[in-house]
Amino acid sequence: MNLLASMKYLVALNEHRHFARAAEACHITQPALSNALRALEEEFGVVIVHRGRTFAGLTHEGEQVLSAAQRMLHEHMVLQQTLKSTEDRPAGSLTIGAVPTAMPIAARFAAMLQAQHPGILPVVLSLSSSELEMRLDNLAIDLGLGYTERMDPMAGKLKAMPQYVEHYFLLRRAAVPHALELQVGAPITWQEAAGHALCLLTPDMHNRTIVNAAFASVGCQVQAHIETNSILTMALSVVAGQVCSVMPGALVAAVRGYRELEALPLESPQVLTPIGFMSHAQVRPSRAMAAAQALAQDSAWLRHAATYSGLLLPF
Repeated sequence: MNLLASMKYLVALNEHRHFARAAEACHITQPALSNALRALEEEFGVVIVHRGRTFAGLTHEGEQVLSAAQRMLHEHMVLQQTLKSTEDRPAGSLTIGAVPTAMPIAARFAAMLQAQHPGILPVVLSLSSSELEMRLDNLAIDLGLGYTERMDPMAGKLKAMPQYVEHYFLLRRAAVPHALELQVGAPITWQEAAGHALCLLTPDMHNRTIVNAAFASVGCQVQAHIETNSILTMALSVVAGQVCSVMPGALVAAVRGYRELEALPLESPQVLTPIGFMSHAQVRPSRAMAAAQALAQDSAWLRHAATYSGLLLPF
């Protein structure tokens, strides 16, 4: 039995919650995956998987084996990167998860990291807050960029590196297209914004919770005219249709090239939401991760992130 491969199959099964999909993700047949898991059970003398007509979850002992498997695979990756890296040239992949509203910042961070360290391959994924936190906990991603205010339930497991503060804007079509690019209009209250037809992120997104709370604080309950989990759809729906959208500064800055749009700062109340990088606090960082952590705490990068994310407001 190849113990490392079997551990990989167990992690895949836990992620996909389905034997056939886990086998496909591992590029093996379903019988091969099942046989490897049975061999793992024989190796440790415990039942790992609840079996039925479909995957029914892991046993208590299986959860313990899974935790060890996640750490074993992480340590294997750290060792591989150590062997392939030199002191001044880290090498290997780094998986970064980011909530949709932070994707422009995550993209710029990944590009800057790769430019500084050509041996690093950043992999950037768009994830909801709950997915991001789950994958950090499972060691399925290395670094997460999201809402650090949500970290309390996972106290001790994650550590945060504050990056910037989200400011919010109403994005709408301008009455007359501007000469060069999107412009900033006069501030608007949340109560006034509630009177517009809106495209908003879906209710499972934490950004939607923040936006709903801001409207509720001024006595407004908003029904979205369009819902999406795509930031591109949010922007293009405003460009193409009769809806507006509520967006943080990083997203507004990302669509500056649309001269037919304008952004109105939202006030009364002023909503400010801290965004930061998060990583697992209880595992050894890889070479690529150590380089990313250094960049995330670099003062030049932090000024860049703050300026870009709040580009339309003074800091």
